[in-house]
Amino acid sequence: ILKIEAVLSGTLNYIFNKLSADVPFSKAIRMAQLERYSEPDPRIDLSGKDVIRKLVILAREAGYRLEQEDVEKHLFVPDDFFRGTLDDFWQKVPTLDDQFELRRRILEEEGKHWRFVARLEDGKASVGLAEVGRDHPFYGLEGSNNIILLTTERYHDYPMMIQGYGAGAGVTAAGVFADIMSIANV
Repeated sequence: ILKIEAVLSGTLNYIFNKLSADVPFSKAIRMAQLERYSEPDPRIDLSGKDVIRKLVILAREAGYRLEQEDVEKHLFVPDDFFRGTLDDFWQKVPTLDDQFELRRRILEEEGKHWRFVARLEDGKASVGLAEVGRDHPFYGLEGSNNIILLTTERYHDYPMMIQGYGAGAGVTAAGVFADIMSIANV
């Protein structure tokens, strides 16, 4: 595996897909929570920690020695939003709405979407918000879906793509059930 590019958070994908002139950032987060896509404390999702863990797992499976601390983070929510109580967060998060809406309108005019992307290339890993155009495979990613692009020697010009549901109770339950069955078969 030469390169991994992925959208690994169904929750964040859901949030960025919901943003519109009528749905500000804070409301999109609340919607993700109400739909049970996010953790009870959505700051866990917004912190990118889950994406970092998943990227580290993929990197290790690809043969790289990588720790979570090695992943470069480019987060889109200021650090102080992760301090304090959950109530503090809900009080502060609407202050980001105008900033997100301004940028969202510009992206819309440019024909782009936001995606929270995990990358691994040449042993270097990063996660962060990316702007993807219509020509990128991540552009049309709907709802809470995830996608992984694997660039290999064989799949160099056209990376292998794996895509599917990425968040929600059904997906989580199916994963837990598969793990239980795997353990039972050991």
